Amino acid sequence: MIQGPASRTTFHVLQPAIWPEAGISTEIMPYMTPRGPCVSSLGRGGVTFAPGGTLSVDGYFNLFNLGKWRDCCGDIPLSLRLRGEGRLHVTVWLARHDKSWDRILSEPVTLLGEMTLPLDLSEAQAPQMVLFFEITALSDGKLEDFAWGTPLPPRQLPELMLSVTTFRREAAVADTVARFRRFRAASPLRDHLRMLVVDNGQSLALEPGDGVSFLPNANLGGAGGFSRGLLEARASGATHCLFMDDDASVHMEAITRTWTLLAYATDPRTAVAGAMINADHRWQIWENGAVFNGGCRPLFHGTDLRDREKVFRMEFDTTGPMPEGHYAGWWYFAFPVDQARHMPFPFFVRGDDVSFSLANDFRCVSLPGVASFQESFTDKAAPLTWYLDLRSHLAHHLSLPQKQASWGRMMRMVVNFYLRTVLRFHYDSLSAVNLAIEDVLRGPQFFDAHADMATRRQDLKAMTVTEAWQKLDPQKPVPTIRHGKLSRWQRALLLLTLNGHLLPLANRFGTDLVIEAAHRENHREIYGARQITYLNAARTSGYTVTRDRRRFWRESLRLARNCLALRRQLPQLRAEWQGNYAGLTSEEFWKAKLAVATGGT
Repeated sequence: MIQGPASRTTFHVLQPAIWPEAGISTEIMPYMTPRGPCVSSLGRGGVTFAPGGTLSVDGYFNLFNLGKWRDCCGDIPLSLRLRGEGRLHVTVWLARHDKSWDRILSEPVTLLGEMTLPLDLSEAQAPQMVLFFEITALSDGKLEDFAWGTPLPPRQLPELMLSVTTFRREAAVADTVARFRRFRAASPLRDHLRMLVVDNGQSLALEPGDGVSFLPNANLGGAGGFSRGLLEARASGATHCLFMDDDASVHMEAITRTWTLLAYATDPRTAVAGAMINADHRWQIWENGAVFNGGCRPLFHGTDLRDREKVFRMEFDTTGPMPEGHYAGWWYFAFPVDQARHMPFPFFVRGDDVSFSLANDFRCVSLPGVASFQESFTDKAAPLTWYLDLRSHLAHHLSLPQKQASWGRMMRMVVNFYLRTVLRFHYDSLSAVNLAIEDVLRGPQFFDAHADMATRRQDLKAMTVTEAWQKLDPQKPVPTIRHGKLSRWQRALLLLTLNGHLLPLANRFGTDLVIEAAHRENHREIYGARQITYLNAARTSGYTVTRDRRRFWRESLRLARNCLALRRQLPQLRAEWQGNYAGLTSEEFWKAKLAVATGGT
């Protein structure tokens, strides 16, 4: 039996433990799997055991992806550090893709504080491997903390600046700043971590200090806010910048994991892309990376983090080079400042993170547990988002040589937007789709002139008539859910008529449906409708749309004219967009746009 007090072996933490945390997530299974007499503590972390209690530390937040670390950092020795007390049996498992798992350590230990267990990884040669460990209690005891680490010192010491952009979300920012300050004060990395809050709303009244500074900024959206953050990172000597949301719904230990991978990485282009977890279902991946290819497609959408097999498969599949067209969301993205050849494009919001990833030659890596919990997008879709999405999609294809597309390919994308709006009677959104194409036809200088989106935001607000969420009367019962249930052949026939739009007198026929926002993209449930009421996730707000053949024909013909104009002007537009992209993503452009003096503030 291995026993003894705290080990004096040099130990550099690579991956600290992440515990369930109030305000972030109190789910257990995405972190670890307790069985028998063992109880985890929510407030301070840790697990208390009685004899026979077992803890498998095999969840998404705490398994160690050995394949990724070796791919990014080379073959470094590895140890597992435990802190606690009691007699425990510790087993460390090596799980490989499509192969039997191996026990690389299986020993009884007596914990008397802190203990470091070196791991023999000489037989671990597969490219896709993860490590996890199990503890079985042989007596009463507790596990207070654990970490994966190495005796080797870091290759470099990154200076990491967290850049947070906010617009009038004072309470969320105050909470984020307080959490970061507590974390930084206790972190051995404190001298290499700081936060800059770029205040686009110019409404914060927080005091700087303790590694946090605040900067009032013109409201040019996320693109302007993060551009200001990147300019400040460069001016202040930061080696890496971490773009993150103002509510910072991440475990702060994710920042340690990010810094550490960057400290050991052999490729100076290495960047860390955080996953997104659905805040409504905190066991579900919304996306773990995404690709742009004629549209934005989230990767691993819906993965159940309570299912170990699915988590392991996701980690195996994300080891190695990212797929073509991969991009990182700005809810959490850490990158080397000197590798950012292009600043963000002035999209205001939506598409700026896609363009930034595709235009710069980063080597993106995702890490277990490095993730942000975000509210579901299902309630957020509106004419404004349809406008922003399509115009950025078209701009990517026109401005980025590696995403250059033919008119026919772009039309397939436009038709997808068209069908998703018209089949559901979303004529406000279809009008926004038309406006998006018209603005792209105006060329990249339109984006320069309208970087604040003030005029377009008002235009889109004015055109949002039928799709505006309205509060439901709390004194009345919530409308009963009623989805369409037509057979496949009936749906196929109705698709040929664009859900009745091409049928004479169609406005007089059909059923009245009531559908939750989560099902807005499920077209199978809206065929045969005459009127559709959509309810938000909380069922406190809704809106109703009705088939309107007059609006359908007006917007459809407008779309046809816009598509033909795009075809006529495509060579000229492509040359104009590609010729101006570098200028609109330069430091000089953003310094002038944001009125920032050369050399920073």
